[in-house]
Amino acid sequence: MAYKTIEDTIGNTPLVQLMRVPDDEVRSRNNVILGKLEGNNPAGSVKDRPALFMIRKAEERGLIKPGDTLIEPTSGNTGIALAMAAAIRGYKMVLLMPEDLSVERRQSMAAYGAQIILTPVTGGMEYARDLAGQMQREGRGIILDQFANPDNPLAHYETTGPEIWQETEGRITHFVSAMGTTGTIMGVSQYLKEQNQAVEIIGAQPEDGSRIPGIRKWPEAYLPKIFDRSRVDRVENVSQAASEAMARRLASAEGIFCGISAAGACEVALRIARQVENATIVFVVCDRGDRYLSTGVFPA
Repeated sequence: MAYKTIEDTIGNTPLVQLMRVPDDEVRSRNNVILGKLEGNNPAGSVKDRPALFMIRKAEERGLIKPGDTLIEPTSGNTGIALAMAAAIRGYKMVLLMPEDLSVERRQSMAAYGAQIILTPVTGGMEYARDLAGQMQREGRGIILDQFANPDNPLAHYETTGPEIWQETEGRITHFVSAMGTTGTIMGVSQYLKEQNQAVEIIGAQPEDGSRIPGIRKWPEAYLPKIFDRSRVDRVENVSQAASEAMARRLASAEGIFCGISAAGACEVALRIARQVENATIVFVVCDRGDRYLSTGVFPA
C-alpha cells in the first residue's frame, strides 16, 4: 500500500463561504464571498505550494541536489515553507529576514532546522534581498529567488487557480489576493483569465504609512521580476488598522483565525462586494493567525 507523505498534503485546501462578516448591503446584492484557506497547508500558508515547487523544479534541472545550501530573503511565510521543504528533501536552509518580524515566524523556521540571519529593520526586505545576493556571489549557497523565479507563479497556475475554478464550478467573478512576491496573484490570474477573461483580478497592497506583514508596495527598483501589471485589473490600498480589525473579526465572527494580510484581502473583497451584484468573490486566506500572536493584534 502506498501511503501519503507530508508533501502530498500540500494544496487542495478548503474554500469556505463567509456567513456573518458580510453585512446586509452585501447580502442584498446577492453576492457570495469565499475564502481559500491556505493556512491548512502543512507549514501553514499559501507559500507551501511555491516552496516545494521551486525546489522540485530546480532539482529536475540539475541546479541543486540534496545536501546543498539554499538561501532566501523572506518576510516569514516563504521562509517557513522553504524550511519545511528543505527538511523534507534534505537541504540546508539559510533565511534572511528583518529583525522586527514576529518571533513565532522565527521559531517556526528554526524548528524545521533553518539558520536565520536577522537584518536591520531600517533596511526592510530590500536589504535582506541585497544581502542574500551578496552571500550567493560569495559562494555561500544558492538562492531560489521567489521574487524572480517563474516556478513561483507556476505553482499557483497549476494548482491554486484550477482548484478555485473547480470549487466554484466556474462561477467566480472576482479574485482578490494580497500582493507580496505576487506569485499567487500572477499564477491564479493567468489560469482564471484563460478560463474566463471576464474574471476580475484585484490586488491588495498597504496604503502609505501602513505595515502589513507579507504584503508590500515595492519601490520600482525592487518590483518582483515575476510581476506583470497586465495580469492585475486593479489594485486596492488597505490600511493596517482595517486589516488588523478584520483579522479579529474573522476569528470571532467566522471562526477563521488568519493573518493580517489575509484579513486585508478580505477587507478589499468586502469593498468589492458593496460595488457589484450577483458576484462570486474569492479571496486568499494566505496563512494562520497563530504566527502573529506576539504582535498584539489578538489581545488576550
